[in-house]
Amino acid sequence: MDFVEGEVLCIDKPLQWTSFRLVRVVRAKICQKLKIKKLKVGHAGTLDPLATGVMIICTGRKTKEIEKLQAETKEYIADIRMGATTPSFDLETEVDAEYPVSHITEEAVNKALQSFVGTIEQVPPVFSAVKIEGKRAYEFARKSKDIELKPKLLVISDIELLFCKLPDIKIRVVCSKGTYIRALARDIGKALQSGAHLTGLVRTRVGCATLDECLTVDRLDDFFDKEIPRIR
Repeated sequence: MDFVEGEVLCIDKPLQWTSFRLVRVVRAKICQKLKIKKLKVGHAGTLDPLATGVMIICTGRKTKEIEKLQAETKEYIADIRMGATTPSFDLETEVDAEYPVSHITEEAVNKALQSFVGTIEQVPPVFSAVKIEGKRAYEFARKSKDIELKPKLLVISDIELLFCKLPDIKIRVVCSKGTYIRALARDIGKALQSGAHLTGLVRTRVGCATLDECLTVDRLDDFFDKEIPRIR
């Protein structure tokens, strides 16, 4: 493999890692193996620190394909807890409100999920990388500043209920670029006249790249040792 000329890697991002940390680690390992100081490396779609799963990492000239790769359909497995909300819509922040769940049934959950299939409008989370006045939305949110984000059009191709033991549900979502699963959890809670937040998230597919094909971080050194010719 020629990482300077350009390669595309599929890596399972670890829990608590930022997407940029994964890029830095990949770049550092390749540069160390090749004994070079600089290498262009980027990722084709951010994952939150509390999410794991498929991340596409491009090196060299393959970074020119990032925009195309970002547009690929994505699949997620999401754990959602009904009856409580958080400001970030996930476990990054503490619960700020609780709601009843006794009226919710599995049938009602399935009906609510199907209402999101198709082209929908979604307001991104304030704890997100969406840009406002040249700054990321999370910069305002962490300073408790009120901001208003505009809804975005996106496509949910499929939603499947995998598990339902209220107040917890697990769903599979196939969706377009720009979909925030945290925001989807928020909206599912509202659709069920309750509240909800994300408790776990795994990205299982980006385009044709699936999780079972991904390298894990602890295998990177062995992988690069194999793929990069030894420099004497």
